[in-house]
Amino acid sequence: MEFKTTTTSRPKHIDNSNVSALMRQVLYALVPGTLMLLWFFGWGVLTNILLAVGFALLAEGMMLKLRNRPIIPFLSDYSAVVTGWLLGLALPSGSPWWLILLAIIFAIIIAKQLYGGLGYNPFNPAMIGYAVVLISFPVEMTRWTSPIDMGLLHSSLSDVLARVFGFAADTSWDGITMATPLDHIKTNLMRNISVGQSMEDQQFGIFAGRGWEWISLAYLLGGVWMIYKKIITWHIPVALLGSLAVISTIFWMISSEHYASPVFHLLSGATMLGAFFIATDPISASTTPMGKLIYAAGIAFSVYVIRVWGGYPDGIAFSVIIMNMAVPLIDYYTQPKILGEKG
Repeated sequence: MEFKTTTTSRPKHIDNSNVSALMRQVLYALVPGTLMLLWFFGWGVLTNILLAVGFALLAEGMMLKLRNRPIIPFLSDYSAVVTGWLLGLALPSGSPWWLILLAIIFAIIIAKQLYGGLGYNPFNPAMIGYAVVLISFPVEMTRWTSPIDMGLLHSSLSDVLARVFGFAADTSWDGITMATPLDHIKTNLMRNISVGQSMEDQQFGIFAGRGWEWISLAYLLGGVWMIYKKIITWHIPVALLGSLAVISTIFWMISSEHYASPVFHLLSGATMLGAFFIATDPISASTTPMGKLIYAAGIAFSVYVIRVWGGYPDGIAFSVIIMNMAVPLIDYYTQPKILGEKG
């Protein structure tokens, strides 16, 4: 979340009292998307969030204790809660507890606290945690349950808890898990099945994946509300979505059978969540007006490359991390000139 700041230096020092209020607003903005995700993918979304937030607070408190820092003031800024919540939304519904714990360890302990805590981390913590488990456990990270409205068999809360805590065999979920729409199209293209033919599958809705298009619109609603409330500025979301739309439109016009439409890309995967809630992280994102536009456009370009030609169906996490590395350079060369300054 790209809270407004007046400095572009690293580390970015944050007023904890202000951060607490802003982070709560971010959580409020996540509610529509969270409810839609819960509606379409069931109890596993709730277990993800509860475990991720709980582990995040535990890891943050433990590291603060080891660093001899006050625990309550830092835990009450809600930054760990937001990181855990975002990871809970990003991970497949009903992920096993140990997968969530590993993601949180890398997000909170490695990517945040070992760098000095909030204000010092160069990378988005949630995306570091997500990327590590995605690379390390590709099987578990592709086990998304099918949308509830597809009419397939779905698990009760007790079944989900049994899966999460290891009391049920992984094979018991094979009948209700499936590839994501992005992964489905990429796999079909490798089999010479066109985008149009792929979209005829029952897991697709009007414009994108069944359920996913409505989840994306809910994230969009929350993101627009944050801009309206001046929690974030428009630069990163508009530049990211606009750039992705332009790139995908060009290739779609070249061949609509080999490249998905821009609407599909905007409403699929983590596009909306990334544009409003991840790329706008106040610490790891660019801070200058021009820098934000360049930073977001770079993310959009990388996302499209990974989705179309890369080895992963979505690319938000990797794209954000790549552009996080470029932020110091971007900010350095996009500093607004002071009135009267020569050159």
